[in-house]
Amino acid sequence: MGAFVCVAGAKEILPLMRVDLFDFDLPEDRIALSPANPRDTARMLLVGDSLHDRQVRDLPDFLRAGDVLVVNNTRVIPARLDGFRRRGEAIAHIETTLHKRISGDSWRAFVKPAKKLKIGERVQFGADASVCYADDLFAEVLENVEGEVLFRFCYSGVVLDEAIERLGHMPLPPYIAAKRAPGETDNRDYQTLFAQNPGAVAAPTAGLHFTPDLVARIEAKGVSIQQVTLHVGAGTFLPVKVEDTAQHKMHSEYGVVTQDVAAALNAARASGGRIIAVGTTSMRILESATTPAGDVQPFADDTAIFITPGYQFRAVDVLLTNFHLPKSTLFMLVSAFAGLDRMKAAYSHAISSNYRFYSYGDACLLYRAKP
Repeated sequence: MGAFVCVAGAKEILPLMRVDLFDFDLPEDRIALSPANPRDTARMLLVGDSLHDRQVRDLPDFLRAGDVLVVNNTRVIPARLDGFRRRGEAIAHIETTLHKRISGDSWRAFVKPAKKLKIGERVQFGADASVCYADDLFAEVLENVEGEVLFRFCYSGVVLDEAIERLGHMPLPPYIAAKRAPGETDNRDYQTLFAQNPGAVAAPTAGLHFTPDLVARIEAKGVSIQQVTLHVGAGTFLPVKVEDTAQHKMHSEYGVVTQDVAAALNAARASGGRIIAVGTTSMRILESATTPAGDVQPFADDTAIFITPGYQFRAVDVLLTNFHLPKSTLFMLVSAFAGLDRMKAAYSHAISSNYRFYSYGDACLLYRAKP
């Protein structure tokens, strides 16, 4: 470790850490390609001073009256678009995943193959590259930097949103999309029960486990459910290619914590209640909105918070989350929260016990390690 650096968004001085510290071996057959049915029958590993195997539907047993459960109400848009670029008679297929809206008519996107696009060229998004239809969608390339393209579309605002809904596909994570094509059930399965505000291009996957029955039993325990928004970007799936955590650049995402939610969380904390984040997205927006003194403030801005071991948590006491990829920023986050050695032991147990990993997989309930 050695030297220390200031990590953007985390507002902390964090130690440099080798990325390979967060590596582990995961058999391919542990990657879940579909969710549990019913959703709350997914397994849940309790990770505290010891490990216990439960189910997500048991979550109310570990909550107390006065606690607050915080969920992310972002809604996934069909951000995967198939397009075509023309140069004379030459036509190239362009695979596009939108990941961050810049303005009413502009989006940043990850593109394959990016080398096929030059500044000023147009991409046609429609059913047939050989014909232009009146309802096709076009976009001009404004920037192209290492596979990330800034597009300006021919439509704006609600009209553009409707065109994306019509032409786009659900952006399944690459580790699922590489194994099977998206299906009609994914339009339902890849949205949480709380999805309201369109803007995410990846689901806040811990929220996928919730059912109306589970929510009713949580509320019957005297637990409040509060909603925040973090529009999850496709950058969450980008591999960490550097050797040191300080060299990794996080993509920013837009998030909102309203004044009413901030007040409810502060009141709960003042009366002895715990804040339980459902998913790393809820945790990241809460930590972005909380002062060093522990006061949650209203927030409506981009955040590029990058949480690694050494970070001092301000808002969250307990975290419900899925099992994450080796050497990913999310495994770094849970290691910061619960302890790296503890998380490695938990993941080893999960692998040997046939837990299902990643977006459609099982969950774990983590208790914050003592500083």
